[in-house]
Amino acid sequence: MLIDNTYNPNSLRVLHIIITVAKEYGGPVEGLSQSIKYRLIEGQYIEVVTLDDENALFLADFPCKVNGVGPASNRYGYTPKLAEWIVKNRNRFDVAVIHGLWNHGSIGGWQGCVKAELPYVLFTHGMMDPWFKKNYPLKHWLKQFFWLIQGRALKDASAVLFTSEEEKQLADGVFWGYTYTPRVVAYAASDVPAEDPADKAAFLKNVPNLNNQPYLLYLSRIHEKKGCDILLEGFAQAIKRPELNLVMAGPCHDDLIDRLKILAVKLGIENRVHWAGMLKGATKSGAFRGAEAFVLISHQENFGIAVAEALAYGKPVLISDQINIWREIEAGNGGVVASDTVEGATKVLTKWESMTLRQRQEMSIAARMVYEKNFTVMAAAQDLTTVLLQAASHK
Repeated sequence: MLIDNTYNPNSLRVLHIIITVAKEYGGPVEGLSQSIKYRLIEGQYIEVVTLDDENALFLADFPCKVNGVGPASNRYGYTPKLAEWIVKNRNRFDVAVIHGLWNHGSIGGWQGCVKAELPYVLFTHGMMDPWFKKNYPLKHWLKQFFWLIQGRALKDASAVLFTSEEEKQLADGVFWGYTYTPRVVAYAASDVPAEDPADKAAFLKNVPNLNNQPYLLYLSRIHEKKGCDILLEGFAQAIKRPELNLVMAGPCHDDLIDRLKILAVKLGIENRVHWAGMLKGATKSGAFRGAEAFVLISHQENFGIAVAEALAYGKPVLISDQINIWREIEAGNGGVVASDTVEGATKVLTKWESMTLRQRQEMSIAARMVYEKNFTVMAAAQDLTTVLLQAASHK
C-alpha cells in the first residue's frame, strides 16, 4: 500500500530504476520495498520506474509511486520509453539508484541518467558473482561481450554498491574492460510483523498434509542456483526423526520442481516434503514462525534476504558458505554453515539433528541478535542515504 509521499522539493528526491517490482523477482524487490518504507517515513521523496506494464495490478501494492513504462517486447526488456521517461522527469529528482545488470532496466536507466545528467549509483545484486562464470561459461562470454555496454553503466556510476565485502571481492576481475568505484553498504530484511494467530492457520491451509508436524523451511525461488536437489539428498541422509518435515516454498518458472518431486520419490521422502508455492503476507509470516529452522544450501547468494528474514524471526539458519553473509552468521552463532554440496547439506542437517532443545533455543536467541547487529532496515536505509547524498552533491 502507498505510504504518504507528498512531493517536497526540499527533501532528498530519489528515483529507483528496476526491471520490475513483481514480488516474484525475489530479494531485490523485497529489499527495495523495505528500504523505501523506512526512507519515506524519514521524509525522502521517492518514486520507482520499471519496465512493468503501467496497468499491472501489483504496482499498487508497492509502498511508493511506481511508473510502469512497459510492457517490454522481449526478455531483455528493450524499450526507448525508459530513457525518455527519465529525461522528461529528471527535474523531480536529485539522484537515482539503478538495480541489477544484464537487462534494459540497467542499460536504459544508465542511458537516461547520463542524458539527463542525473547522478546515480548502481546495485549489482550479486549479478557479477564468479559462480555464473564457472557454471555457464558460454553465457559468461556473451556477457563479457555485452560488458562493452554494461560496463559503461558501472564506470559512469557515482558508486557501484555491494551488500557485503565478500560480494565486492568476488566481483573483482570477473569482467574486464572498465573500472568502477565499488562501495559496500548495509542491506537488510524487514523486522517481523506483530504476531497474529491467523498467520499459522493461513500457512497450514497452504500445506494441509503437514498436519501440525515440525518442519524445516526452505523459502526462495525453486532454481538450480539454490541447491534444492542437494538439500533433498541431505535431508534424506541426515534427518532421522520421522516426524520432521521439509517445506519447500517458492515460485518455479521451469520444470525443475517436477524433477525435484521425482527425486523426492526416489529418495523415499516424498511424504515429508511439502511444496508450498510462493508465500506472501500472513502465510509467509506463519511459515517462518512455525519452522524449527530455515535452510538454504545455495550455490550463490550475494546477500540472501530470506536468510536475513529468518534471522529476524529468531530462526537458526542452516546454510552454505556460498551465501555471502555466512561469516556474520557463523561469528554470531546464528546458524550452521557448510559447503554447497550433498556432504555439506548432510553436515548442517546432521548438526541440527544432534543439538539438544536447549542448544536450539540458544541458537534461536543468537539468530535474532545477529539480525539486530547486522541486518536491520534502519541501518541499511541510513547507509544508502549517505551514499545518495554524496552522489547528489557531486552532480
